[in-house]
This record gives sequence, C-alpha cells and structure tokens, in this order.
Amino acid sequence: MEKETGFKGFMARRRGRSQGEKVARSLLRAAGVKVPNSSIRFSSRSFKKKNGLEKFLIFLVFAVVVGIFIGVVLPKLSPEVGQLTGSYHAVGNAAETLETLKIVDRPHPTKTYNRELFGYQKTDEDGDGCPIREDVLARDLTDVKYTAAGSCKVKTGTLKDPYTGTTIHFVRGVKTSSRVQIDHVVALNNAWESGAYSWDSAQLYKYGNDSYNMLAVDGPANEEKSDASAAYWLPENTAFQCDYVARQIGVKAKYKLTVTSTEKQAMLKVLHGCPGEAVPTK
Repeated sequence: MEKETGFKGFMARRRGRSQGEKVARSLLRAAGVKVPNSSIRFSSRSFKKKNGLEKFLIFLVFAVVVGIFIGVVLPKLSPEVGQLTGSYHAVGNAAETLETLKIVDRPHPTKTYNRELFGYQKTDEDGDGCPIREDVLARDLTDVKYTAAGSCKVKTGTLKDPYTGTTIHFVRGVKTSSRVQIDHVVALNNAWESGAYSWDSAQLYKYGNDSYNMLAVDGPANEEKSDASAAYWLPENTAFQCDYVARQIGVKAKYKLTVTSTEKQAMLKVLHGCPGEAVPTK
C-alpha cells in the first residue's frame, strides 16, 4: 500500500498515535493505575532521541503493564483465561473438600423460601438455656460483661470484626445492638437454593441454629452481604477471605449442599492465594 504523505499522512499518523495512547491508558487503568488523560504521549521522534537505557526502561514498564493486564485483569473478565493462568487452581484441605461438592448451576427448589422455616433462635442446641445469638456473642467478643450475674445476655464487649477488620465496642440497647449482628456464613437463602428446600423441619432448625455457620460481625457489612454467595460477595477485609471461604466450604460439605460453577470459581480464586488452607473444625 502506498504510504500517505503530506497533511493527509500527518493526520493518519496522528490518529494512529491517538489510538495507541488510548490503548495504553486503558491497560494502565485496568491494572489499577490512575492515569490522567494527558499523561501519555507517544512520539516516534522523541523516542528515537532516547538513549539505550531509557528505551529499555520504557519497554520494561510497558511489558509490566501488559503482564499485569494478562495476569490480573483478563482472568476477571474471562473464566477461560483464569483457567489458563492458573487463577482457579488451589491446593490444600479446603480446596480438596470443595472438589467433593456437587455443582448445580440452575437449582429448582420445589418449595418457596421462608426464613422462618429455619427456626433461628427457636432451639437450644447446646442445652445451656441461652439463645444462640448470646452464645455467639460470648464466643466472638472479648472483655464480655453480662446484664446480670448468672445471666447469658451480653451487655458489652469488644468485637474485632472479621469482615471489615475494624474494632467495634458492642453495647446492648435498642439503638446499638444492631451494630453487631450474627451472620450465617452460608446464608439461609443460599442454603435453601443449594438443597435445604428438601429438608424436614428438624434439619432446617439444626442448620438455622448451628454455631459452626455463624459469626458475630459488623451489622452494615452483614446487611450488605445479604444472602449472596462467594461469587457475588466477599469480606472487604482481604486477610479474612481465605478463612471465610474455607468455612463456607466446610458448612456446605457438612450439610451436603451444592455450589454453582461461578461460586466454585470464586472460592478457588480466593484459595489460590492461600495454599494449604484447611476447613475449620469448629
């Protein structure tokens, strides 16, 4: 093809550089780098003036950006790329247990979900005469004080919240108790979709009051999570994500619940970063 010259050729080359700049900015931003619109300008004339070391550094930076894009961004956009890059490969007890769970991508519950069917706080599994909420508060909080001698009602305590990483000073009260909520790690609705819809009342009550599936957590974080699976929600405290996913796997294995393909991929992606992670025993 004959090379364009003059003003027309100048404009064509300028458009080509503009497209290159847009691609570079997109790659950097996708990798999490803040890039102002005017910060990248490619010029073959200025590039030719660079010495050998400067050219090498430019190529090195570009290679790093492309590597981040391929290794970090593309796996998020494409599960197939994630498989190729190993993002969904994990080892350890939790990963092995995950492999035993049945995959059901389109569950069809034969009954309508109703939270009340799980009988939360309507049983006393350990026979201590205390509601399960109080048992979990007493377990997960420190510096616990009770409303009265011999009472199991927690009056105050300190929570190192696993979901946000913040410290919450719990005070029982109409306007303050909700700051700390009890989360079912595998949400009741998620459990229902994953097979609990076929259980009898005794099994539903057992699940709804099993402290193995409960954590005292930040109220707003619990409300944000709602009934989402690991495919759609993870704790913002990244240091706790491995423990969180491992416990979800433990719960689903204990009750023979299913996972979806996207849920399993999300779990594997987390476990990929913590080799050897084990399912909690209690």
